[in-house]
Amino acid sequence: MVRRVQLLVAALVLLVAALSTGAPLLFFLVYLGIIVVGGSYVVTRFGLADLEAGYVLDRLHARAGDMLRATYTVRNTSRLPKLWLEVHNPTTLPIALPGQAITIGPRGERSWSVHVPLTRRGHFRVDPLALRTGDPLGLFESNAAIGGYSTVVVYPRVEVLPGWRVPPAFVEGSHAEKVRTPHVTPTATSLREYVPGDAYNRIHWKASARQGELLVKEFELEQTADAWIFLDLERAVQTGRGEESTVELAVRAAASIAAKALLENRAVGMTVNGHRQAIIPADRGARQHLKIMQLLAAVEGDGTTPLAESLVSAAGRLRRGMTAIVITPSLDPSWVRPIAALRTRGIGSVVVTVDAAAAEQVERAERRRVGETAPEPDAAAVEQRAQRARALRHALAEYELRVHAVAPGRGLAEVLA
Repeated sequence: MVRRVQLLVAALVLLVAALSTGAPLLFFLVYLGIIVVGGSYVVTRFGLADLEAGYVLDRLHARAGDMLRATYTVRNTSRLPKLWLEVHNPTTLPIALPGQAITIGPRGERSWSVHVPLTRRGHFRVDPLALRTGDPLGLFESNAAIGGYSTVVVYPRVEVLPGWRVPPAFVEGSHAEKVRTPHVTPTATSLREYVPGDAYNRIHWKASARQGELLVKEFELEQTADAWIFLDLERAVQTGRGEESTVELAVRAAASIAAKALLENRAVGMTVNGHRQAIIPADRGARQHLKIMQLLAAVEGDGTTPLAESLVSAAGRLRRGMTAIVITPSLDPSWVRPIAALRTRGIGSVVVTVDAAAAEQVERAERRRVGETAPEPDAAAVEQRAQRARALRHALAEYELRVHAVAPGRGLAEVLA
């Protein structure tokens, strides 16, 4: 805009001087300026005509740490070349999709791909493809947006937990038993000959066809210690930033534990006290896994409901034979009693604590690394936090609750073994 104003002022001065003096050189410069400016406008005006463009993302759902590939294609159907085109995708991704400046000949086509890492979970938007061109003098420019927007959902990273076991509930069938059962369960162990009275849905038709006689399946008692995960995202107890913050550590632990439980064919439910308290009823299977991952991709540490209140309000959803898994960085011992009270109803409990003090230390170290100020906490605050941590450990030990401590820099497979 400033350049246009300067050009307009210079043109007016030149025109006034030419009319005042009648000098041929000045009139020549006026005509030359009209041709140059008019040509620049025409080149810019038709710079995006007869273009076909688009982009394709290789995935719309991914996990943190995956690579996203975007493939672009720009086609010129005109007989005139496109000397300068700028192509890019505005996006809210943590790392933007890189743009490119290209030149396309008559009836030409350009295709290329870019790769960006998905560094953190969340719901991200990729806007329509933006094309821009202009004249060599930078006087005019033309813009166009092609296509629609896309939403990329990045799920939290899931770690394999080979040593993690949900403790059995205090009811029969809470662990697998090598005995025959008249009930149909997901655990089929052997085949036997059909006898009158066997249900048709227990017949193994493929094996029967191979053997030439009816064979029925026998089952073991299945594991019934289903899980209900309480993820504490109250704003007041969160600290740290980035991938080693208490929010991200808790979300990764919840995602990994849920994936392991669903892999064991357990029903999994979840309560998250985020900005709005979200509850996913207990269920099993791939659809439940997708529901949990979509929720965990969107949550933030902005809740206002204390963990103790969430436990009390959701306790009625837990049935006998379940295991409550609480994931929290809170040092307030008031939430311990509601968990311990579940034992009288035949509900097991596991506590996964997130080390907020270690997350703060990692944040301070990162701030110093990038040159930001990171003052050390005063000794009184450190001592007060240590006292609260000791009080919490004492309360958990008093009720003999199983506890795992998650901290930055330690793998979940090691901590949750």
